[in-house]
Amino acid sequence: MPRPPCLDDLRRYAVARTLFTPTTLPVAIRRLGFVQADPIRAPARAQDLTLRHRVKDYRAGDLERRYSRLQVDEDYLVNYGFLPREHLALMHPRQAKRRWDAATRRKAADVLAFVRERGTVHPREVDQAFAHGRVTNYWGGTSNASTHLLEGMHYRGLLRVHRRDSGTRIYEVATHVVPDNSAQARAQRAAALIELVVRKYAPLPSASLTYLVRLLGYGAPHLATQAQAALKLARTHLASGNIDGTTWYWPADEDPRSRRYRVDAQVRLLAPFDPVVWDRRRFQQLWGWEYKFEAYTPAAKRRFGYYALPLLWHDQVIGWATVGAREGGIAPALGYIAGAAPAGVAFQVALEEELERMARFLQPA
Repeated sequence: MPRPPCLDDLRRYAVARTLFTPTTLPVAIRRLGFVQADPIRAPARAQDLTLRHRVKDYRAGDLERRYSRLQVDEDYLVNYGFLPREHLALMHPRQAKRRWDAATRRKAADVLAFVRERGTVHPREVDQAFAHGRVTNYWGGTSNASTHLLEGMHYRGLLRVHRRDSGTRIYEVATHVVPDNSAQARAQRAAALIELVVRKYAPLPSASLTYLVRLLGYGAPHLATQAQAALKLARTHLASGNIDGTTWYWPADEDPRSRRYRVDAQVRLLAPFDPVVWDRRRFQQLWGWEYKFEAYTPAAKRRFGYYALPLLWHDQVIGWATVGAREGGIAPALGYIAGAAPAGVAFQVALEEELERMARFLQPA
C-alpha cells in the first residue's frame, strides 16, 4: 500500500501544480480557471502579478490591453476577477440576494435600452444622460449612482465589461443562454462550481473548502442550497488525507506524491492573492508563519508593508518584499521570516534573476 501524503508532499504539490510552465495568456487563464483582480498597483495589479509567472513574456497591463480579444470576462466567483467565458453559464442569470425595488428596475431597464442603442458606454455617458445623482456606498461615503447601478446590472448579468479605459469599465449588453432550471441541472452547476474552486486552490484544509463554498454565495447566491448539498458529495468524491489532525482535500485524479509535481529553483515574488498563498489558513499550516495583507492596516501597525509580496524559493515561502519604483528600475525592500536571507550564492543569484524579471515585467510594453 502506498504511503499517505505528508505535509512536505502537500507543500510541494501546492506550489508545483499551479506554477506551471509559462504558456499563452488564454491558456494560462483557462488552466487557472479564475484570476482574482485587485485595483492596487504596488507595483502592479494583482491579476498582472499573478499572470506574469504563468504567461511567457508577460508585461503589466497585458490582460487589460488584450481583454476585448479574449474569450474572458470580468465577473464574480468567490470574489471579483477574470474567468473563461464558458464558466459564466454556471452562474448566470445570477439572482442577487438583494432584490431591486420597482423604481430601480425601471432605471435599469432605461439604462439597458440606452446601452443597447449605443453599443458600449462609459459610466460618465450614463450619468450625463440620466443624472441619477449620488448614493451611499458600502463604506458609508457617497458614490455616483449611475456607476452603482451599472455595477448592479453587471452583477445581475444584464451587462458585461467590454473593455477598460484608463481602468474604468466600459460596458455593453450581455447575453446569456437561458439555463435548464431543473433541480438536477442546478445541482450539477453547483457541483461544477465546487470542482472549479477546488482545482484552483487545492490542496485545501477542510475548513478552507467549507469557506470557499460559502464564498461561492458571491458568484452564485441562487445556488446556495445546492452548493451545500454538493459540498457533502464532494467530500466523498475528492481525494483526501489526514495530517496532524487536519483533513486535506484535492482532486481525485491528482496525487500529491507524484514526481510530476516538481518545484524549480526560482525565486518568485507572488501577488498577495496568488493561488499559492491566497488561503491564509493553508499558508500558516504549510509554511508555519502568518502572512497578512496590510494595505488597509494603519501604517504604524504594519509588519510586512503596504503591499508585501510573499517571497517563494523552491517550495518554501521564506519572507516578503515590497517593490517600489525608481528611475530606470525598481527599489525592493525585503524581509525574511528567519531574520536573514538564506546563506549561499544560489539564493542570491536566483533573487537577482527574479528582480530582473520583475523590472522587465514593469517596463512599458
